[in-house]
Amino acid sequence: MNLISDELEKYIENHTQPETEVLKDLNRFTKLKVLHSRMLSGHVQGQILKMLCYMIKPQYILEIGTYTGYSAICMAEALGEKGEIHTIEIDDELESIIQKYIKLSNNEDKIKCFIGDAKTIINNLNYSYDLAFIDGDKREYLEYYHLIFDKIKQGGFIIADNVLWSGKVIEELQPNDTYTKGILDFNSFVHNDNRVENVMFPIRDGLMVLRKKF
Repeated sequence: MNLISDELEKYIENHTQPETEVLKDLNRFTKLKVLHSRMLSGHVQGQILKMLCYMIKPQYILEIGTYTGYSAICMAEALGEKGEIHTIEIDDELESIIQKYIKLSNNEDKIKCFIGDAKTIINNLNYSYDLAFIDGDKREYLEYYHLIFDKIKQGGFIIADNVLWSGKVIEELQPNDTYTKGILDFNSFVHNDNRVENVMFPIRDGLMVLRKKF
């Protein structure tokens, strides 16, 4: 589902801060060599995440779903000297790619990558986060939300990707479509959670931005 035309999308890309050479190479490599390259955050969304980090000024960021590291590198570019991103990726076959591009981007001191099941790893992270970016298994979005909520500081932010799920959120739910159901359950729950303020952006495949009130 394309929310805007290809022409407008190209116009937006052409009027957005260009990618660094490292991000451009990672973008190209992912699309050529890695399965499911649509999962890559990409140029415009990456720049949006970077801008949000400039505005929020987080010290600690938690990311669920590293993929090849594009979004983590984008956010790291906006972090202060002592800022850290803790990013979790379940696919160990991507680890060498992630580490290669983190090193190329000179963000080794800012990005710590954990390989394994996010649900287990999150429980072992004893940090308070200013920002969390959820982009893992769509079936588990709501479980991630519950796991990280108490680790988010009051006034902190949670951003969830793919909340429009290619438009399937407004279509009849198909039997056994656990991915769409996971997104629908998440969207409904957080929208009705009085502990947060929320807004959904029609950016790429949809971004839900939540602010923790208390």
